[in-house]
Amino acid sequence: MNNSNRCGWAKGEKDILYHDTEWGVPSHEDGYIFEMLILEGFQAGLSWNTILQKRENFRKAFDNFDYRKMAKYDEMKLNELLKNEGIIRNRLKINSTVTNARAFMKIQEEFGSFAKYIWKFTDNKRIINKWKELSEVPATSELSDKISKDLKKRGFKFVGSTIIYSFLQAIGIIDDHLMSCPYKR
Repeated sequence: MNNSNRCGWAKGEKDILYHDTEWGVPSHEDGYIFEMLILEGFQAGLSWNTILQKRENFRKAFDNFDYRKMAKYDEMKLNELLKNEGIIRNRLKINSTVTNARAFMKIQEEFGSFAKYIWKFTDNKRIINKWKELSEVPATSELSDKISKDLKKRGFKFVGSTIIYSFLQAIGIIDDHLMSCPYKR
């Protein structure tokens, strides 16, 4: 496979691995979907590479993104996370993980799974864009606006439209691999 045409944002070792094996791959697995939602929230204002470099630290710090455990985090656990130099130590982002874990489980109760909820926005279909240049890829869309608004209404934090657009790319609802990319699915 000719990887020289890979999407231009994937430059470092972790970026390339993520691009080639995860980004744009459809996921219906709630554990992975929750991890991506939390990591995308932490990425706000930072580079995705920064998050990928710290991903294993995040997994260790946040009980492998077990939303059932995270929903029960208390003040002591949150303070412990604030002291963890291996993750992004932003109080609002750290506190939002508890709020989001609880809201995530409420959606699971209502829809049977978070995956069913999130994929219903596209009738279980993927959006496969046909961009030729990175500059064409938007930061938001009507879909990310709609989902962001719904998640906020349901009590989620750090789910603005730009974060949600990236999240939808991460879990494969949106495929924004460039047309020249050998990983276009």
